[in-house]
Amino acid sequence: MDGPAADAHGEPHCFADPVRVRCMDSVLVIGGGRFIGRHTVTEFRDAGYDVTMLTRGQRPNPFADTNVAHVGGDRNDRETLEAARERVDPDVVVDCVAYFPRDVREATDVFADAEAYVYVSSGAAYGVERTPKREGETPLAGCTDAQATTDSRETYGPRKAEGDREVFAAAADGVRAMSVRPTVVYGPYDYTERFAYWVDRVAEYDRVVVPSDGLSLWQMAYVEDVASALRLVAERGTAGEAYNVGDEHAPTLREWIDLLAGVHETDIETIGVGERELATAGLDPDDFPMYRDSPHLLSTAKLRDLGWSSTPHDTALAVTVAEHRENERTGREFGPDRDTETALIDRLTE
Repeated sequence: MDGPAADAHGEPHCFADPVRVRCMDSVLVIGGGRFIGRHTVTEFRDAGYDVTMLTRGQRPNPFADTNVAHVGGDRNDRETLEAARERVDPDVVVDCVAYFPRDVREATDVFADAEAYVYVSSGAAYGVERTPKREGETPLAGCTDAQATTDSRETYGPRKAEGDREVFAAAADGVRAMSVRPTVVYGPYDYTERFAYWVDRVAEYDRVVVPSDGLSLWQMAYVEDVASALRLVAERGTAGEAYNVGDEHAPTLREWIDLLAGVHETDIETIGVGERELATAGLDPDDFPMYRDSPHLLSTAKLRDLGWSSTPHDTALAVTVAEHRENERTGREFGPDRDTETALIDRLTE
């Protein structure tokens, strides 16, 4: 597939497909003010698109002083989506906040005539443990009617999987709808602060506990790479397809800590603690952010075929650490408290 005819100079982005030439110069980002959406707005804006974001307006708009337009409203209200369509007439729609299958079904219907609809799904949509997980090969999670309408941590993966199936159904009806499946995302403005826990630990202490032997493998995805994947899929992806996104090199938890120590230019001792020893302190391996008892690795070969690549870790972490420290993101509430950790370290090393 041909690349863009022009980019950041106000000219349309034109691409040849087997049927016709598609030219795109405007994008509507549904949910563009916090994390993935915020970086997605920047990605498309930097690529020369006219960008509009649709949010409820309950938080400060990071693009208030830019040429990024804003439409206020609740994406769960079909009339809001229809009003955005009439006002913007977007060539591309990127849906960052579709958390229920009905959200995808409504959006693909309202924006059926757009040149591209891209749904932000999740690596959690996969229903079995395989290493790596591959699009079209690894089965998706099932989703009952009750799960499809229940907002809980346990139903998140099934809901995302059912959203993928809504994408596939829309594509079968002629909509150019596609799905992008990120694994756990890290980077600047990550309000979940899961990764911030380890940034803070490495910055503040010279010894930290890692669950088990530190070999937990939970592939991460740098947020700017997720944003670039969303744009590339919109421009070059195939209708009805899903694309995994995650760092092309997947460090273990211990390796992440070493990488962070390099950014901080400090030395740190990681103390691997097994499940039995953790239990003596009232802890479980799952109490630590980024721990997983089975590997979670997504194949990114399909996305790389579109011309995508991930950012080197030293670059991604330098930007992430700087933002987390500047905005005092510590993630301390998402992991063991330091007093408990210190008492455990002292007991194990005395």
